[in-house]
Amino acid sequence: MTNDMKSGRRSRARGMGLAALRGLALALISLPGAVLCLVLSLVSIALIPIGVGIVTTPWVLTGVRAFADWRRVLAAQWGGVRIPSAYRQVPSPWVASNPWSRTFGMLGDPATWRDLRWLPVDMTAGFVTALLPAVLLFYPLEGFAIAAGLWRAFADAGGGTYWYGFVPVTGQASALGAGALALVLLVFAHFYTPRLLQAHFRLTRAVLSPNQGELAERVRVLTETRQDAVDTSAAELRRIERDLHDGAQARLVAMGMDLGTIEMLLDKDPEQARQLVAQARQSSVDALAELRDLVRGIHPPVLAERGLGDAVRALALRLPVATEVNVELPGRAEAPVESAAYFAVSEVLTNAVKHSGADRIWIDLHHVQESAGLLRVCVTDNGRGGAAIAAGSGLAGVERRLGTFDGVLAVSSPAGGPTMVTMEIPCALS
Repeated sequence: MTNDMKSGRRSRARGMGLAALRGLALALISLPGAVLCLVLSLVSIALIPIGVGIVTTPWVLTGVRAFADWRRVLAAQWGGVRIPSAYRQVPSPWVASNPWSRTFGMLGDPATWRDLRWLPVDMTAGFVTALLPAVLLFYPLEGFAIAAGLWRAFADAGGGTYWYGFVPVTGQASALGAGALALVLLVFAHFYTPRLLQAHFRLTRAVLSPNQGELAERVRVLTETRQDAVDTSAAELRRIERDLHDGAQARLVAMGMDLGTIEMLLDKDPEQARQLVAQARQSSVDALAELRDLVRGIHPPVLAERGLGDAVRALALRLPVATEVNVELPGRAEAPVESAAYFAVSEVLTNAVKHSGADRIWIDLHHVQESAGLLRVCVTDNGRGGAAIAAGSGLAGVERRLGTFDGVLAVSSPAGGPTMVTMEIPCALS
């Protein structure tokens, strides 16, 4: 027997054992997990008419989504089965937004009801298909034990005839028949155990995968957010061109003209030439300041060099309102996400300073380990309140900016204040 054949058999045996153990673990978790999620969901939804479910349902459905997402991860890692996720982005139950909008936003998502339909399937057919690989591998061990002579102990414990599968064990001959059946099952396990585990994940995919209508809706939303990003980028380029033309470029042209005049006046009127030199120096200082402001508006150097936390702290230091910043970021997000979050925070702070009448602002910036991760920014002020996401407003622009990254914006601003604006962007930190 060649080394390659030995290695192939060891690899197959290892795959068989791994599939059986994974299937057993899934069976032990899927049944109680699915039962718990389904019962809590049904009870919470039933309590909505009396008001209790309005508070509990977002938390319960978020847990169901986490359970389903975890199974998606296992399907990809253990079975090579990709199960797409098509949840609509809604503020999570940890943000201070309207609980009615959170609850009915999640209940209006077809993916929520698909998850709830999947739970009964997972606790029945899913449980059986997950358990089969372990049964095929471990049940033959009992047959071999019976064939080895332990059938007497089993028969005595059973009070007579002991059944192994469909074989009645009454003596050593029938015990050998049970051993032969165990051998057949072991052969089946050798070839089909990994396939049975994959069948479990394919069943999960059949129930959890979004339909074509949902995928089309997802494409439509992505197309709209992409168009918003393109429009925003084009508007930003026009602003940069306008600022360069009307600001720094005009000053540099004027400075060039002053330098030409200075050359002519050096011999004729040195005093006036010195005045023009001073004027040209001031023009260069002003042009440099405008260029720095322009660069800061494109991509602040502190954001590129030190990350989002320090960039938001620097932003807060320039505000005329007392601002407290709390940052808990164990790493850095991708540059486009950091840039979107920075300018979103900048816009929200500008609105708070201009319109809220607040004398104090709090900024909380942290990363939450949910699924792939979530960057959450909360900006709170003690102003007069009344802020809303209206068409053409700064907050609407922030919502469009976050939508490019599947982010969401939630505003809680009752009359009299306080105002809390919460932004969430799905992302991972490096």
